[in-house]
Amino acid sequence: MLSEPATSPKTSGSVRALARGLAILRYVNKVGEARPGEVAKALDLPRPTVYRLLETLEELGYVAFSATSNYVRVTRFAAALGDGYALTTEITQAAGPIFSEYSRQVVWPLDLTVYNNAAMVIQETTHGRSPLSIDRGMTGYRLPVLRTSSGRAYISFCPDEERALILDHLRRLGDEKDAPFLEERWLSRLLEETRNRGIAIRDSGEFRPETASIAVPIRSAGAVLGCVSLIWIRSAMSTPEALEKFGPLALEIAERIADALRD
Repeated sequence: MLSEPATSPKTSGSVRALARGLAILRYVNKVGEARPGEVAKALDLPRPTVYRLLETLEELGYVAFSATSNYVRVTRFAAALGDGYALTTEITQAAGPIFSEYSRQVVWPLDLTVYNNAAMVIQETTHGRSPLSIDRGMTGYRLPVLRTSSGRAYISFCPDEERALILDHLRRLGDEKDAPFLEERWLSRLLEETRNRGIAIRDSGEFRPETASIAVPIRSAGAVLGCVSLIWIRSAMSTPEALEKFGPLALEIAERIADALRD
């Protein structure tokens, strides 16, 4: 029988709930699928507690109940927790030298972003050495998903299940700035146009009005590992010019990063 981590007498209720939730997540991940009653028996927890915590985990996107049975399974989000940090490190290490190689040719700053908890997080960037950048110290900066080209590239090319979870999460967060971009008509048009183009764009002043950007996904085995973005000052270049001049280069950079990860 699995037991939950030891807790001290001073452990708060919220910490106890977290420990129990993690124990449930580990158990379901280990066995592949389970009914709530089986989880309660295996972990020696009250059934109402297990149901409540499973509902919370489902709301957060880490588990999903079967539509045809009472079984619960972990989602791709939960399955990726174990190796997410290592994968991000590998992508960053692969992107650094490639960004450096292209920095003179591109000149405008490049960002490598990965998705993390309702944001695109900058992991590698040339902002610090680009003479055309108006930003500095961008590593670790969290970018909104729906109002940036990197986020739009990510949701356009990630698997359907993952995209649905991300959009549900954003709706629950309820950021009023995201509301117009969560409308089904806008989302459908975004997905269609971005997939047809192969490149996502941000050029309408919806985020950092003085700049615009394009982004492409880094893809492997049907998953999106991250995105490569190119950022420019809106007054200096039009979007069609950026797409023509830098779109092929951005696609080339993303493909080279993906190839480096496969080697």
